[in-house]
Amino acid sequence: MARLLDKYRQDVYPQLAKEFALANPMQVPRVTKITCNIGVGEASREPKLLDTAVEQLANITGQRPVVRRARKSIAAFKLRAGMPVGVMVTLRRERMYEFLDRLISTALPRVRDFHGVSTSAFDGRGNYTLGIRDLLVFPEVDYQKIEGTMGLNITFSTTAPTDDQARALLAGLGMPFQRR
Repeated sequence: MARLLDKYRQDVYPQLAKEFALANPMQVPRVTKITCNIGVGEASREPKLLDTAVEQLANITGQRPVVRRARKSIAAFKLRAGMPVGVMVTLRRERMYEFLDRLISTALPRVRDFHGVSTSAFDGRGNYTLGIRDLLVFPEVDYQKIEGTMGLNITFSTTAPTDDQARALLAGLGMPFQRR
């Protein structure tokens, strides 16, 4: 069992039920999925960038990503419908908790001048989105294969109905939020 999943079941779950006075166990918030996305806009001009993004995201998450394609043609960006524009992966269950554990314990502390993640990135429905500017904070990434910088968007989808419950859930799991 993933270490963070065990922590959720032993510590965070009872704490959230008590803090928000939730009588029904199904009301207690939990993380349902984590979606990781790398946008590669230059993939139409340099197909090698897309292959690098697929390989690096697979190394980070432990799951093969899906290539996302443009839905519309946009002449200003020299983009046609069907061209590859990014890669994404959706993590659930064990892999999700293992990725979250590696993100919190190893990757985020390696970010330069890190003072915690923003508390204002919740969407109003209990979901949280985090942007990482450089993939090199993950120890799994081979820095010799990456040309330039590649960013990563990470979205945490929760069952929490409010941002306060989602914030308490993620803070209980160890997410290092900024001090206000």
